[in-house]
Amino acid sequence: MKQLRFAGQGKLEYDDVPDLEPKPGEVVIKTAVSVLCGSEMGAYRGNGTKAGNGGHEAAGIVLKLGGNVTNLKVGDRVGVSPVAPCDDPACPYCSKGQFTWCRHWKFYGNFHSEQFLASARACQVLPDDVDWATGVLITGDGFGVPYHSSTKFINKDPSTIAIFGAGPIGLGNVILQAYYGRRIIVSDISEARLELARKFGASATINPKEKDAVETIKELTDGVGADIAIECAGRPETVHQCFAAVRTGGQVIFNGEQPEVPISISGAFIRRDITATGSWFYHFCEYSDMLRLCREGLQAKSLVTHRLPFAEAAKGYELFAAGKTGKVLFEY
Repeated sequence: MKQLRFAGQGKLEYDDVPDLEPKPGEVVIKTAVSVLCGSEMGAYRGNGTKAGNGGHEAAGIVLKLGGNVTNLKVGDRVGVSPVAPCDDPACPYCSKGQFTWCRHWKFYGNFHSEQFLASARACQVLPDDVDWATGVLITGDGFGVPYHSSTKFINKDPSTIAIFGAGPIGLGNVILQAYYGRRIIVSDISEARLELARKFGASATINPKEKDAVETIKELTDGVGADIAIECAGRPETVHQCFAAVRTGGQVIFNGEQPEVPISISGAFIRRDITATGSWFYHFCEYSDMLRLCREGLQAKSLVTHRLPFAEAAKGYELFAAGKTGKVLFEY
């Protein structure tokens, strides 16, 4: 089978590798679709990978069952979480579908391949009314991160939300919060992605190369600031902008992975009663809530802005790396 490999410095290669065999508790999936994630850009732009790829969002058809798999059958259409449960059936977190809170969760990758391995317990059988694009987004971090973040809102009905970073995670937050009818302000340096943010429901967008993001958000909120600021860019400067742009008593939620960031605890937190909340990946048990929202009208799949054959993956990575896309989806 063909498997994508990051060759380094923005180059890709297709390797011929043996067909996969599942271990007990695992399944082999014949890939129908996979989508790109911003976390792949480091290896793509940098030194690459010795084997395989960083893909971890995919959906497909169950091809082979490992031993002790009873919840799936060959031929099932499934979406897959790359974060999988531990081996303890009595684990208080994994038994509830809260895999990321377990100290022994497992990770599966190499999803940009004609076949991939997955934990059977990390697969969701997709109903017939769920298309592949929707399925891959609501069973992985594509839409899982925005939804999981929304469950952490202290203010359950915020009026204004500022989103820093309009990559796929930021845009997913826009789609979800616009569906809820909230006022959204988005800051990003990519005009293409700001245009997508407006298309998806942002009421105002800011290019910080042209205007000061914090000052503009304050102007748009009568000097008060946003109720919630969501950091999706993964950059230290946007961390500071989030704290400066949120109102006193507001909340900052972190989606973007960060290096160490020096910050004033007194100035950013204590004296303004700010709550800072981390939000990583999503809970497997939240899938049913996302499925319900999609059936009620949420257009999660609009986050996919580009569809390409797997054979044209290089074009998808180039567009993504240039900041011109939402989610890029490969069809197999």
